[in-house]
Amino acid sequence: MRGIQMRANGISYDTGFLNSGVSSREPFDVDVVKRELRVIRDDLHCNAVRVIGGDPDRLDIAATIAAELGLEIWYSPFTCDLTTDEMLALLADCADRAERLRRAGAEVVFVTGAELSLLNKGFLPGETLAERIELLAAPHRLREVLPGVPVRINEFLAAAVAVVRESFGGRVSYAAIPFENVDWTPFDIISVDAYRSVEVAASYRKGIRALVAQGKPVAITEFGCATYRGAADMGARGGEIIEWDKETVTPVRLTGDHLRDETEQATYLRELLDIFDAEGVDAAFVYTFAGYQLPHRPDADPADDLDRASYGIVKVFQDRTGDTYPGMPWEPKAAFAALADYYRGRPAGPATGQVR
Repeated sequence: MRGIQMRANGISYDTGFLNSGVSSREPFDVDVVKRELRVIRDDLHCNAVRVIGGDPDRLDIAATIAAELGLEIWYSPFTCDLTTDEMLALLADCADRAERLRRAGAEVVFVTGAELSLLNKGFLPGETLAERIELLAAPHRLREVLPGVPVRINEFLAAAVAVVRESFGGRVSYAAIPFENVDWTPFDIISVDAYRSVEVAASYRKGIRALVAQGKPVAITEFGCATYRGAADMGARGGEIIEWDKETVTPVRLTGDHLRDETEQATYLRELLDIFDAEGVDAAFVYTFAGYQLPHRPDADPADDLDRASYGIVKVFQDRTGDTYPGMPWEPKAAFAALADYYRGRPAGPATGQVR
């Protein structure tokens, strides 16, 4: 029988990831943000939220609301295709904003970026995110360039931490991809995006244990599962079933035949949370609350139900509001109930999600 051990029970909250000027969240309605963050605190029983996005003003709005609700804030600039100089300038701006919240009494952890080597320029070949992602599908090319990544990423992170600490007095971390081999010496918290896929399933628990054994608090800054049969085996690659419009950088439809499965998503979250509890992880953040760019279309062709590829624990509608939370443009999935039960501190029952 498990016991809740994690100090911070959290979820990621997207304010808008910017890729080629296109935001993953439109519109950004402050009234909706207020209601969603209250749901995260009161109904999901989270005591922490990782606020992510590329617009400092949006980050600040959401973080301020979260602070007013008494949530621990992981202030997380989440950037795409920036140069190292642009990233340092953004981090300095966000660190100032985060410090104002901290001085006002909020508990704030500052995250100096996320998955920088893949998402931004200067660490892997490629001027755009799409070009760098193509490397992941070419193992022979990836093997050639990966050895140079840790040196470059650690040089940048050392400079980033110095910039952040000039104004921010709280704890500092970074949301790492495992292949970056981050030197955690300048950080207060070890944080990794740790998705379990079929390739790493056998060694996954051992890997989490090794992180905890390093002696610093460990946070899992991302983990989650898309909403189709077989997504648990895909881990972080669950979104590979999306066909994207390369010019507008927007999702078009799904490729192939993918059975909607909310139960698999809910089960995945519970299984990983059990591992984190057992291995002494300090904080965990489910990815993610809502995928606004991937709407649920229950009456359309299955390939047009983009929510199947979403890691969100709510399904977002384009043209109507939900029933559980009147006026909100989404409806909870089975993963929502599973997470609420887990964070409440009692084992969740069998998932009751849809399979279609």
